[in-house]
Amino acid sequence: MAGSTGKRGKNVPHKPRKPRGETERQDHDRLIPGFHAVRETLNQPKNTLREIWIAEGKQSVRTEEILRVAQSKNIPVYFKKKSELYDIFKNISHQGVVGITQPFAYSDLQQVLRRSLQNGASALLLAADHITDPGNLGALIRTAAFFGAHGLILPRDRSAGVTAATMKRASGTHHQLPIARVTNLGRTLDELSKKGFWIIGAAGEADSSIYDFDWDRPVVLVLGGEQKGISPSIRKRCHQLVGIPSPGRVESLNLSVAGGTILSEICRQRNFRKV
Repeated sequence: MAGSTGKRGKNVPHKPRKPRGETERQDHDRLIPGFHAVRETLNQPKNTLREIWIAEGKQSVRTEEILRVAQSKNIPVYFKKKSELYDIFKNISHQGVVGITQPFAYSDLQQVLRRSLQNGASALLLAADHITDPGNLGALIRTAAFFGAHGLILPRDRSAGVTAATMKRASGTHHQLPIARVTNLGRTLDELSKKGFWIIGAAGEADSSIYDFDWDRPVVLVLGGEQKGISPSIRKRCHQLVGIPSPGRVESLNLSVAGGTILSEICRQRNFRKV
């Protein structure tokens, strides 16, 4: 396999080779930067990586791991000049390792809905109301996947999508969490409400605590954008607004931390009732 790990001797450095022409013109949204993100993507049951780039001269145990797994899965590896990688990822730490993936495939909303409802009262979806920072979205994806959410719903407009920065923060978990994009989030929440979901919005000023609310029901947890929170049109569709009580002086939490706190309480309540 020319240009890949197949012909690499134990102590013989991999000769640099320019990636194929189509790869030079890659949409940056298909580039997964960073060791952890590439490793997690490599370890997914369904391989979505087409090739891997590694910075010339980069030698480490972690690099050897990437090379070994890539060879076992017949994924070509190409070495690029460090300056090229830094030109592409001016504001993103790539650690000298980049994966080239297939275009991210958003899930069909109806399919996500059906899979979620198979869990009955434990059905759990998240809806992101215009979260614009890709890093925040990636962290939320990783948090939601960790706590076993069944899907994430994003609006098409005025919202971050699954980009290189998102995948970097998600560290491969964007393959574990079905993510759907919808034209109108409000109408989608109306539809989910008719299907039996409770639309629960997270708001810092809410009177109800996440620890007092009964989460043993099909839930869509709505999280608002970084600056303005949940928009008025989405608030009107929420059956309940809940907040995280703070014993300290800090008024708010980072988006993914707040989401993780609420998801942790949902799991705690539901697991307690199973005992």
